Amino acid sequence: MDLLRANLHKVRIPEPTNRIHKDECCISFDTPRSDGGLYVDMNSFLAFGRDHVAWNFEKTENPVYLHIVQRRKPDPEEADRPLKKPTLLAIGVEGGFSEQEPEYDVTYEIVVLPEFASLPFPSVDLPEKVRLAVDKVILAESADRKQQLASWVADKKLISAHAMDLQQLDNGVIVPPNGWKCSKCDKTENLWLNLTDGMILCGRKVWDGSGGNNHAVEHYQQTKYPLAVKLGTITADLEGADVYSYPEDDSVEDPLLAQHLSHFGIDFSSLQKTEMTTAERELDHNTNFDWNRIQESGKDAEPLYGPGYTGLVNLGNSCYMASIMQVMFSTHPFISRYFEKQSLKAAFAMSQADPTLDVNMQMTKLAHGILSGKYSKPNQEGQVGIRPRMFKSVIAASHPEFSSMRQQDALDFFLHLIEKVDQANPGDHQSNPFSGFKFIVEHRVQCPSGKVSYNTHSENNLSLSIPLHEATNKEQLEAFHEKKAAMDLDGKEVSSEEIVRPRVPLEACLASFSGEDEVPDFYSTALNSKTTAIKTTGLKTFPDYLVLQMRKFVMGEGWVPKKLDVYIDVPDIIDISHMRSKGVQPGEELLPEGASSGDKVEPARPVANEDIVSHLASMGFNYVRCQKAAINTSNTGVEEAMNWLLSHMDDPDIDDPISQDPTSAESTIDEASVQTLISFGFQEDVARMALKASGGNIERATDWVFNNPEASSSVSADSSASNVKDEDPYITDGSGRYKLMAFVSHMGTSTHCGHYVAHVLKDGRWAIFNDSKVAASVDLPKDMGYLYFFQRISS
Repeated sequence: MDLLRANLHKVRIPEPTNRIHKDECCISFDTPRSDGGLYVDMNSFLAFGRDHVAWNFEKTENPVYLHIVQRRKPDPEEADRPLKKPTLLAIGVEGGFSEQEPEYDVTYEIVVLPEFASLPFPSVDLPEKVRLAVDKVILAESADRKQQLASWVADKKLISAHAMDLQQLDNGVIVPPNGWKCSKCDKTENLWLNLTDGMILCGRKVWDGSGGNNHAVEHYQQTKYPLAVKLGTITADLEGADVYSYPEDDSVEDPLLAQHLSHFGIDFSSLQKTEMTTAERELDHNTNFDWNRIQESGKDAEPLYGPGYTGLVNLGNSCYMASIMQVMFSTHPFISRYFEKQSLKAAFAMSQADPTLDVNMQMTKLAHGILSGKYSKPNQEGQVGIRPRMFKSVIAASHPEFSSMRQQDALDFFLHLIEKVDQANPGDHQSNPFSGFKFIVEHRVQCPSGKVSYNTHSENNLSLSIPLHEATNKEQLEAFHEKKAAMDLDGKEVSSEEIVRPRVPLEACLASFSGEDEVPDFYSTALNSKTTAIKTTGLKTFPDYLVLQMRKFVMGEGWVPKKLDVYIDVPDIIDISHMRSKGVQPGEELLPEGASSGDKVEPARPVANEDIVSHLASMGFNYVRCQKAAINTSNTGVEEAMNWLLSHMDDPDIDDPISQDPTSAESTIDEASVQTLISFGFQEDVARMALKASGGNIERATDWVFNNPEASSSVSADSSASNVKDEDPYITDGSGRYKLMAFVSHMGTSTHCGHYVAHVLKDGRWAIFNDSKVAASVDLPKDMGYLYFFQRISS
């Protein structure tokens, strides 16, 4: 007690604004349930495991800690507890996949370092300041819990802007309580009641051909009647009713739904639920053949434990992050940087005052958590695993999407991770594990004059379109489509086992990337006019690790976005030596650096192709968005513009007007953004042009340079031949032969919903990383990947 009283000045009573960590160690993944429990620093309110609390004492000289220990209560009835069927595509949330937690007994004591002298709590003998401080720590919401409480807000249904003043036609329509059928076809399932005119129509067609015939959405396009409710989801409480707003393009809440239903004679109190909601249908649809195969469900897989086989517990739609990090910590640069060459103690010693906010500390913590094997131990569910909450919090800080609990695109997270690691290692290329992922792409543009321009920029991945016309099983596909057409006429549906999918070789996708493309409306400084040029693309350098993204999301019939149901035949070893670009060749003449009149070159402000814009606008898209889509895809075509538009719908500046005043645009360019693009290897003039064309957004500016190689014709012809230093020592180069070392697969209708799983080649065998479940792969779904990771084969 005397020791505690001597250190009372080191004890703080927490304020409401203090972040209190009491769920997990900030250096390791130890929790109150770990051996030794958890120690909360009563001055900084940071938590430490038994093996690390002394490090904090050495660094801060804070001696007083609240020791928290949780021990599991025996639960003999646990095996008999029924499991609820999930209704949400999420894990660990209400309605999602169950994450039933056992109950625990919690004990507390006060510990004073360095002697580890312990005092019981609660106790009237403790100083009042200590009792008050500890009580506040125990009662306070932990920092981790506060993060969770802020989750899922974005997923809550919003009240529709069209609900309160919805027009309802007095047309005498009375909807019967059952026996519904689409007014335009024979569909009797997936039916939607338009709340304006009472029309009953079928829903959207799903990407595999099932679902409806799009009659409900087509009716909206013709009438602009905004709200529809799904028949069969209406029950007495109305809470489960699936109301969809077409102009808001989302499921919404209709506070006046009872009134709107009664207009058509519907007594909702007598209705029973017979149909799945949109979310439930998506969940059910996605637990089909593809899900089962990618997750290797039903296979007698051997669980794997030990170093490098640690699972990551799903924090709620965090599988995109888990898949990427499992792959990253299977590469030598990440293992070396954050595990072999950096101890937890060294990272903690170098970290800022709050190590939970330090990227390097949390990367090192995650590395040791995955690679040490300490947390890869079997339990009743298969493996304990680790919860990377602090890592997600720091890596997603201030990012509106990754800081949410919504599902995200794994590629977007990969690119975001590169940015965060770059920021944490400014100018230190040797310590940056992503240095081996960077390579230089070179575009060669030739106009009809025969003269050429070259443009180079750095990249970290190749995005590959999938040429379905290169499928190797065309005969089987034709036979399947004939069979499906006949079954459709008979009102029958094709089972998932009968579906035949196109098989496209990876070589065809790579050839599509490096093949010739036409560039319409290219302004030739040699001809002083617009013309059609030919663009070819190659790689100036080959990275140590090559990342390939398969562009599986395209526009289907009727311009409905769909996911390509396709297999990619990926060999274990690829050779891309033929894709190496060689720069300016003898005898080639570069395009002049400017127009003969001396005026500014026209491509500095690209113009949208009006045919593409009008085609997109006719589908109901905003005119400015259509213009931006055409500009950012170099006017390549309607499909390319549509793909860009769909992937940028959530951009905060998507509806901002396109500036027509170059002087005004110039004045609004952020110089820091210019310098950032220059650091990527772009010339200053090209960087400014890109930022003007993309509203100052760095990521879109990079895309703009990639999609507008002709823009480089407005800068020096000499420098356009090489915008990135050929001999940059930090950009690796070598053989073009690679072996497949990992791939990330996606299940679901969009990259922003569904589930991600990683397969990694480790110790000579393939392992599947499905959140906290890690096992030896039995039936490798190599042809269903979304992202493929290749490692260079040493000469």
